[in-house]
Amino acid sequence: MFSTLSRALLSATRVAAVRPQQLLSSLCTGRSFSRSLCLLGGNPGLRQTFLHPQRGFPAVSCGCGGLHTEGDKAFAEFLKDEIKEERKIQKHKNLPKMSGGWELDINGTEAKLVRKISGEKIAVTFNTNNSIPPSFNEEPQEGQKAEENEPELVSTPNFVVEVTKLDTNHTLVLDCHYPEDEVGHGEEEEESDIFTIREVSFQPTGDTEWKENSYTLNTDSLDWALYDHLMDFLADRGVDNTFADELVELSTALEHQEYIKFLENLKDFVKC
Repeated sequence: MFSTLSRALLSATRVAAVRPQQLLSSLCTGRSFSRSLCLLGGNPGLRQTFLHPQRGFPAVSCGCGGLHTEGDKAFAEFLKDEIKEERKIQKHKNLPKMSGGWELDINGTEAKLVRKISGEKIAVTFNTNNSIPPSFNEEPQEGQKAEENEPELVSTPNFVVEVTKLDTNHTLVLDCHYPEDEVGHGEEEEESDIFTIREVSFQPTGDTEWKENSYTLNTDSLDWALYDHLMDFLADRGVDNTFADELVELSTALEHQEYIKFLENLKDFVKC
């Protein structure tokens, strides 16, 4: 998704520097949206104004007062095709549901899951920005198409769990993330944990900002027995491997949805 978009941005910035004759030749062999440029090659008068070496691409007015060039037009057509392809491969037209009675609230790229059980409120927040790890494409094997070798993009966001006992004014906050290598903490565990706790802290209930003067426990050097009790504490409240799997699916769907919206907004911005 991102590689094709970046190539389009790069080509749009370079296109004004291409010599006119080379430009016309390359456009004629390109995509269908550049055919209108090729037709201009048969009109000498148009060549003098449209493809003049020192003028570059002309501005095209649509009445909105903004600058428009033929490069913008080609860029918009590319984005139109890109949006169509992304919609074609979109796995979830509607967001997948989370099991366990979680209520979902979405604000742009930020999402919040909330459930209440036995005098406690559990809230999980995450943001889909920068949640897709970088991928390094391997060379396709013999007989394999390049697109078949592309890895599936999966969103694995950091997420924060807040556990609030309703009759107190303190909240236990656990900062969690998905490690690159999913390794459990115990040798005899039948199933390894697919997420880990990175930091733990008590924060005043209702505060949206993490207070730097509150003691924060980093789990890197934590005793395994204490760490395992913290993981069990979360599991008892519905934050376990099943939850983490469903969160990945939900976040991936949200991220793809936001990416398509971004492409649509970019197309509209470039177009007018």
